[in-house]
Amino acid sequence: MNVFAMVLAGGEGKRLAPLTADRAKPAVPFGGNYRLIDFALSNLANANYRRIVVLTQYKSHSLDRHISLTWRLSPLLGSYVTPVPAQMRRGPRWFVGSADAIYQNYNLIADERPDHIIVFGADHIYRMDPAQMVEQHIESGAGVTVAAIRVPKEQAFQFGVIETSDGRRIDRFREKPSDAQGLPDAPDEIYASMGNYVFSTEALIEAITTDAHNEESRHDIGGNIIPMLVEQGEAEVYDFAANEVPGATDRDRGYWRDVGTIDAYYAAHMDLIAIHPIFNMYNLQWPIHSWIDPLPPAKFIFDEDDRRGQALDSMVCAGAVLSGATARRSVLSPGVHLHSYSSVEDSILLHGAQVHRNAVVRRAILDKNVQIAEGVQIGVDPAADRERFHVSEGGIVVIPKGQVVE
Repeated sequence: MNVFAMVLAGGEGKRLAPLTADRAKPAVPFGGNYRLIDFALSNLANANYRRIVVLTQYKSHSLDRHISLTWRLSPLLGSYVTPVPAQMRRGPRWFVGSADAIYQNYNLIADERPDHIIVFGADHIYRMDPAQMVEQHIESGAGVTVAAIRVPKEQAFQFGVIETSDGRRIDRFREKPSDAQGLPDAPDEIYASMGNYVFSTEALIEAITTDAHNEESRHDIGGNIIPMLVEQGEAEVYDFAANEVPGATDRDRGYWRDVGTIDAYYAAHMDLIAIHPIFNMYNLQWPIHSWIDPLPPAKFIFDEDDRRGQALDSMVCAGAVLSGATARRSVLSPGVHLHSYSSVEDSILLHGAQVHRNAVVRRAILDKNVQIAEGVQIGVDPAADRERFHVSEGGIVVIPKGQVVE
């Protein structure tokens, strides 16, 4: 079966600012060694869907570079992952929505001539075998199959909600309703759209072409294309809970997180370092792939009572040096350096961040190459932090890329 994959990576990611001040949302680092887009691409590659285009738009340089360096698949068997910027093929304009992004790149579909098209988002944390969703889609004969995760009914206002009376055919698709209908087999749960779709090629082309000529449309897949196909009786739902990923445990099966805000991004990192991780990075049967810098192993030095290099309940990447410093419940990315007598707790430090002598960092995110000067305290005095830095609703201090804090 001829299947083509399109990954939508053009989002601006305003709610993740300042982490997105200098990069596209899918290029935001995650979990020490990875970028957000690596999760969607790994799921596709692991399932042997290896003809993939990544539709980019905003601040895409670091994303393009990451894809070019990391995702070099062998062309011998026709495999590739390639970024595709807005090319203005339909006139002098950027993408004005996810449906328009596909419409403007219709030539890619015409060149590949697939039977079915996978359209995935680029910025969620999860493991999934998309082949099982494609299999259901083909068996059903639907125009589109929408992946959905079960969430408590009271959370419906946060999601695009799929309503179904038989558990498969979609009756209605509504954005953030206050009166959502429960599921037939679980009245206290609803189906929330994951932003992952499988289309029959003909249905997708027809829908995006019709939508392109509708001047009142927002040209959005979730907001416009899916409701159009629901109305035509062409839409089915795929229950993510039914997806069986090799190596998954009962604890991490069905894990999916939208890390669209600073607090959600922070919480997903805390999931990684739980004693029994809710999302298990160590499942090597379904690996998350990325480019790992050729750095030396992490190093922990000094063993004195008040000056001990140690990391507790933490993840520490290659190239990190803990020189007489302590990290607790934190994620330390490649090349992080903690100097003597410094303390880092409940924090996420991205590549190359440095915390100098006697400094304290708590409940913070330090972007790449941030320098915390000697004796500085972050996350200790909330009022002082708010005067100088971005602080999330949940109280997480975020320090932008390359900043020197004195």
